Amino acid sequence: MESCGRSSLSFIASRPFHLQSCDRLFPSLSLIHLKRRLSLSITSFSSQIRPALCESDNRNPLPRGAGEGVKEDARSKLLQVVLVSPQIPGNTGCIARTCAASAVGLHLVGPLGFQVDDARVKRAGLDYWPYVVVKAHSSWAEFREYFRQQEGEKRMIAFTKRGTKIHSEFSYRRGDYLLFGSETSGLPPEALSDCKSETYGGGTIRIPMVETYVRCLNLSVSVGIALYEASRQLNYEQIECAPQGCVNGEEALFTEDIFA
Repeated sequence: MESCGRSSLSFIASRPFHLQSCDRLFPSLSLIHLKRRLSLSITSFSSQIRPALCESDNRNPLPRGAGEGVKEDARSKLLQVVLVSPQIPGNTGCIARTCAASAVGLHLVGPLGFQVDDARVKRAGLDYWPYVVVKAHSSWAEFREYFRQQEGEKRMIAFTKRGTKIHSEFSYRRGDYLLFGSETSGLPPEALSDCKSETYGGGTIRIPMVETYVRCLNLSVSVGIALYEASRQLNYEQIECAPQGCVNGEEALFTEDIFA
Protein backbone atom coordinates (compact mmCIF):
# COMPACT_ATOMS: atom_id res chain seq x y z
CA MET A 1 0.00 0.00 0.00
CA GLU A 2 2.82 2.30 0.92
CA SER A 3 4.70 1.53 -2.30
CA CYS A 4 1.52 2.05 -4.27
CA GLY A 5 1.11 5.54 -2.79
CA ARG A 6 4.72 6.39 -3.63
CA SER A 7 4.32 5.30 -7.23
CA SER A 8 1.14 7.36 -7.57
CA LEU A 9 2.88 10.47 -6.23
CA SER A 10 5.83 9.88 -8.52
CA PHE A 11 3.48 9.61 -11.50
CA ILE A 12 1.65 12.83 -10.63
CA ALA A 13 4.89 14.72 -10.03
CA SER A 14 6.28 13.59 -13.37
CA ARG A 15 3.29 15.00 -15.35
CA PRO A 16 4.05 18.29 -17.10
CA PHE A 17 0.79 19.89 -15.86
CA HIS A 18 2.40 23.28 -15.45
CA LEU A 19 2.83 23.54 -19.20
CA GLN A 20 -0.76 22.67 -19.96
CA SER A 21 -2.40 24.80 -17.25
CA CYS A 22 -0.18 27.89 -17.34
CA ASP A 23 -2.92 30.15 -18.68
CA ARG A 24 -5.35 28.88 -16.04
CA LEU A 25 -2.94 29.36 -13.15
CA PHE A 26 -1.54 32.71 -14.31
CA PRO A 27 -4.24 34.47 -16.37
CA SER A 28 -2.95 37.87 -15.25
CA LEU A 29 0.22 37.41 -17.30
CA SER A 30 -1.81 37.26 -20.51
CA LEU A 31 -3.88 40.29 -19.46
CA ILE A 32 -0.76 42.32 -18.68
CA HIS A 33 0.64 41.51 -22.10
CA LEU A 34 -2.66 42.54 -23.74
CA LYS A 35 -2.89 45.79 -21.76
CA ARG A 36 0.68 46.66 -22.71
CA ARG A 37 -0.09 46.19 -26.40
CA LEU A 38 -3.27 48.28 -26.13
CA SER A 39 -1.42 51.05 -24.30
CA LEU A 40 1.22 51.23 -27.00
CA SER A 41 -1.44 51.36 -29.71
CA ILE A 42 -3.38 54.15 -27.98
CA THR A 43 -0.21 56.18 -27.37
CA SER A 44 0.75 55.88 -31.02
CA PHE A 45 -2.73 56.90 -32.16
CA SER A 46 -2.84 59.91 -29.79
CA SER A 47 0.52 61.17 -31.02
CA GLN A 48 -0.83 61.13 -34.57
CA ILE A 49 -4.05 63.07 -33.92
CA ARG A 50 -2.82 65.56 -31.27
CA PRO A 51 -1.02 67.95 -33.67
CA ALA A 52 -4.14 68.23 -35.83
CA LEU A 53 -6.28 69.10 -32.81
CA CYS A 54 -3.83 71.76 -31.64
CA GLU A 55 -3.66 73.36 -35.08
CA SER A 56 -7.44 73.47 -35.25
CA ASP A 57 -7.69 75.07 -31.79
CA ASN A 58 -5.17 77.76 -32.72
CA ARG A 59 -7.00 78.64 -35.91
CA ASN A 60 -10.40 78.82 -34.25
CA PRO A 61 -10.07 79.42 -30.48
CA LEU A 62 -13.76 80.31 -30.04
CA PRO A 63 -16.98 78.39 -30.73
CA ARG A 64 -17.88 78.49 -34.41
CA GLY A 65 -20.01 81.53 -35.27
CA ALA A 66 -19.34 83.36 -31.99
CA GLY A 67 -20.20 87.04 -32.36
CA GLU A 68 -21.31 86.78 -35.99
CA GLY A 69 -24.89 87.81 -35.22
CA VAL A 70 -23.94 91.24 -33.83
CA LYS A 71 -21.96 94.07 -35.37
CA GLU A 72 -20.75 95.80 -32.21
CA ASP A 73 -17.23 95.28 -30.93
CA ALA A 74 -16.63 94.47 -27.26
CA ARG A 75 -14.90 97.83 -26.81
CA SER A 76 -18.16 99.70 -27.47
CA LYS A 77 -20.02 97.87 -24.71
CA LEU A 78 -21.10 99.67 -21.54
CA LEU A 79 -20.13 96.74 -19.34
CA GLN A 80 -17.71 93.85 -19.74
CA VAL A 81 -17.49 90.45 -18.05
CA VAL A 82 -14.01 88.99 -17.65
CA LEU A 83 -13.47 85.33 -16.71
CA VAL A 84 -9.92 84.61 -15.58
CA SER A 85 -8.92 80.94 -15.96
CA PRO A 86 -12.40 79.39 -15.80
CA GLN A 87 -12.25 75.61 -15.34
CA ILE A 88 -15.78 74.31 -15.96
CA PRO A 89 -17.04 74.58 -19.56
CA GLY A 90 -20.71 74.50 -18.56
CA ASN A 91 -20.28 77.62 -16.42
CA THR A 92 -18.63 79.51 -19.27
CA GLY A 93 -21.43 78.53 -21.64
CA CYS A 94 -24.09 79.73 -19.20
CA ILE A 95 -22.24 83.01 -18.69
CA ALA A 96 -21.99 83.51 -22.44
CA ARG A 97 -25.75 83.07 -22.65
CA THR A 98 -26.25 85.68 -19.90
CA CYS A 99 -23.93 88.10 -21.70
CA ALA A 100 -25.94 87.66 -24.90
CA ALA A 101 -29.18 88.33 -23.01
CA SER A 102 -27.81 91.46 -21.34
CA ALA A 103 -25.87 92.82 -24.36
CA VAL A 104 -22.56 92.67 -22.50
CA GLY A 105 -19.10 91.86 -23.81
CA LEU A 106 -17.28 88.72 -22.61
CA HIS A 107 -13.54 88.19 -22.21
CA LEU A 108 -11.90 84.80 -21.58
CA VAL A 109 -8.43 85.01 -20.04
CA GLY A 110 -6.20 81.95 -20.13
CA PRO A 111 -5.01 79.52 -19.18
CA LEU A 112 -8.42 77.87 -19.44
CA GLY A 113 -9.34 74.49 -18.00
CA PHE A 114 -10.88 73.33 -21.29
CA GLN A 115 -10.90 73.94 -25.03
CA VAL A 116 -13.16 76.89 -25.80
CA ASP A 117 -14.81 74.95 -28.61
CA ASP A 118 -15.62 72.12 -26.17
CA ALA A 119 -19.02 70.57 -26.86
CA ARG A 120 -20.07 71.26 -23.27
CA VAL A 121 -19.39 74.99 -23.71
CA LYS A 122 -21.50 75.04 -26.86
CA ARG A 123 -24.27 73.03 -25.22
CA ALA A 124 -24.52 75.36 -22.22
CA GLY A 125 -24.54 78.41 -24.50
CA LEU A 126 -27.16 76.78 -26.76
CA ASP A 127 -27.64 78.75 -29.98
CA TYR A 128 -26.69 82.11 -28.45
CA TRP A 129 -22.97 82.13 -29.27
CA PRO A 130 -23.49 84.20 -32.48
CA TYR A 131 -24.92 86.95 -30.25
CA VAL A 132 -22.06 87.04 -27.77
CA VAL A 133 -19.31 89.59 -28.35
CA VAL A 134 -16.40 87.56 -26.98
CA LYS A 135 -12.63 88.00 -27.03
CA ALA A 136 -10.00 85.49 -25.89
CA HIS A 137 -6.69 86.43 -24.22
CA SER A 138 -3.93 83.90 -23.67
CA SER A 139 -2.78 85.32 -20.32
CA TRP A 140 -3.46 87.98 -17.71
CA ALA A 141 -0.56 90.05 -19.05
CA GLU A 142 -2.11 90.01 -22.52
CA PHE A 143 -5.50 91.06 -21.20
CA ARG A 144 -3.97 93.85 -19.09
CA GLU A 145 -2.20 95.21 -22.16
CA TYR A 146 -5.49 95.05 -24.09
CA PHE A 147 -7.23 96.88 -21.24
CA ARG A 148 -4.52 99.54 -21.11
CA GLN A 149 -4.99 100.32 -24.80
CA GLN A 150 -8.75 100.88 -24.53
CA GLU A 151 -9.88 104.49 -24.74
CA GLY A 152 -12.34 106.23 -22.48
CA GLU A 153 -13.22 105.74 -18.84
CA LYS A 154 -12.63 102.21 -17.58
CA ARG A 155 -12.09 100.27 -14.37
CA MET A 156 -11.29 96.71 -13.31
CA ILE A 157 -13.56 95.48 -10.53
CA ALA A 158 -12.73 92.19 -8.80
CA PHE A 159 -15.43 89.93 -7.37
CA THR A 160 -14.04 87.93 -4.48
CA LYS A 161 -15.13 86.50 -1.12
CA ARG A 162 -12.71 88.95 0.51
CA GLY A 163 -14.10 92.02 -1.25
CA THR A 164 -14.29 95.24 0.72
CA LYS A 165 -17.72 96.33 -0.54
CA ILE A 166 -21.04 94.54 -1.06
CA HIS A 167 -22.08 94.27 -4.71
CA SER A 168 -25.37 96.14 -4.24
CA GLU A 169 -23.74 99.02 -2.34
CA PHE A 170 -21.09 99.68 -4.97
CA SER A 171 -21.62 102.41 -7.59
CA TYR A 172 -21.05 101.01 -11.10
CA ARG A 173 -20.45 103.16 -14.15
CA ARG A 174 -19.93 102.93 -17.88
CA GLY A 175 -16.75 101.17 -18.92
CA ASP A 176 -16.55 98.83 -15.91
CA TYR A 177 -14.92 95.43 -16.38
CA LEU A 178 -16.36 92.88 -13.92
CA LEU A 179 -13.69 90.29 -13.12
CA PHE A 180 -14.34 86.75 -11.88
CA GLY A 181 -11.75 84.11 -11.11
CA SER A 182 -11.42 80.35 -11.41
CA GLU A 183 -14.00 78.07 -9.79
CA THR A 184 -11.19 76.34 -7.89
CA SER A 185 -8.79 79.14 -6.90
CA GLY A 186 -10.44 82.50 -7.55
CA LEU A 187 -8.64 85.47 -9.07
CA PRO A 188 -4.84 85.32 -9.31
CA PRO A 189 -2.80 87.73 -7.12
CA GLU A 190 -1.76 89.89 -10.08
CA ALA A 191 -5.39 90.45 -11.09
CA LEU A 192 -6.37 91.38 -7.53
CA SER A 193 -3.39 93.72 -7.35
CA ASP A 194 -4.40 95.51 -10.57
CA CYS A 195 -8.00 95.85 -9.35
CA LYS A 196 -6.72 97.57 -6.20
CA SER A 197 -4.30 99.87 -8.00
CA GLU A 198 -5.03 103.52 -8.75
CA THR A 199 -4.08 103.02 -12.40
CA TYR A 200 -6.53 100.26 -13.34
CA GLY A 201 -8.58 99.36 -10.32
CA GLY A 202 -12.04 100.14 -9.08
CA GLY A 203 -11.84 97.95 -5.99
CA THR A 204 -12.91 94.53 -4.77
CA ILE A 205 -16.54 93.44 -4.38
CA ARG A 206 -18.19 90.58 -2.53
CA ILE A 207 -21.65 89.02 -2.81
CA PRO A 208 -22.97 88.34 0.71
CA MET A 209 -23.83 84.77 1.64
CA VAL A 210 -24.04 82.41 4.60
CA GLU A 211 -20.70 80.60 4.69
CA THR A 212 -21.66 78.08 7.37
CA TYR A 213 -22.70 75.43 4.86
CA VAL A 214 -21.59 76.76 1.47
CA ARG A 215 -18.03 77.65 0.46
CA CYS A 216 -19.00 79.83 -2.48
CA LEU A 217 -21.67 80.59 -5.04
CA ASN A 218 -21.57 78.99 -8.47
CA LEU A 219 -19.55 81.11 -10.91
CA SER A 220 -22.35 81.58 -13.44
CA VAL A 221 -24.77 82.54 -10.62
CA SER A 222 -22.29 85.10 -9.27
CA VAL A 223 -21.86 86.66 -12.71
CA GLY A 224 -25.63 86.92 -13.14
CA ILE A 225 -26.11 88.60 -9.74
CA ALA A 226 -23.31 91.11 -10.30
CA LEU A 227 -24.11 91.84 -13.92
CA TYR A 228 -27.77 92.59 -13.40
CA GLU A 229 -27.09 94.76 -10.36
CA ALA A 230 -24.63 96.80 -12.44
CA SER A 231 -27.14 96.93 -15.30
CA ARG A 232 -29.91 98.05 -12.96
CA GLN A 233 -27.80 100.94 -11.71
CA LEU A 234 -27.11 101.94 -15.31
CA ASN A 235 -30.87 101.78 -16.06
CA TYR A 236 -30.28 98.80 -18.38
CA GLU A 237 -28.87 101.21 -20.94
CA GLN A 238 -26.95 98.54 -22.84
CA ILE A 239 -30.13 96.45 -23.17
CA GLU A 240 -32.16 99.42 -24.38
CA CYS A 241 -29.49 100.22 -26.98
CA ALA A 242 -29.42 96.64 -28.29
CA PRO A 243 -31.57 95.71 -31.33
CA GLN A 244 -35.06 94.67 -30.27
CA GLY A 245 -37.02 92.04 -32.20
CA CYS A 246 -34.34 91.47 -34.82
CA VAL A 247 -30.60 90.96 -35.16
CA ASN A 248 -28.81 92.30 -38.22
CA GLY A 249 -32.12 92.58 -40.05
CA GLU A 250 -33.33 89.09 -39.18
CA GLU A 251 -36.42 88.27 -37.16
CA ALA A 252 -35.94 87.21 -33.55
CA LEU A 253 -35.19 83.52 -33.08
CA PHE A 254 -37.38 83.04 -30.02
CA THR A 255 -40.81 84.56 -29.30
CA GLU A 256 -41.88 82.47 -26.29
CA ASP A 257 -40.66 82.10 -22.72
CA ILE A 258 -38.31 79.13 -22.63
CA PHE A 259 -36.54 78.27 -19.37
CA ALA A 260 -34.16 75.58 -20.54
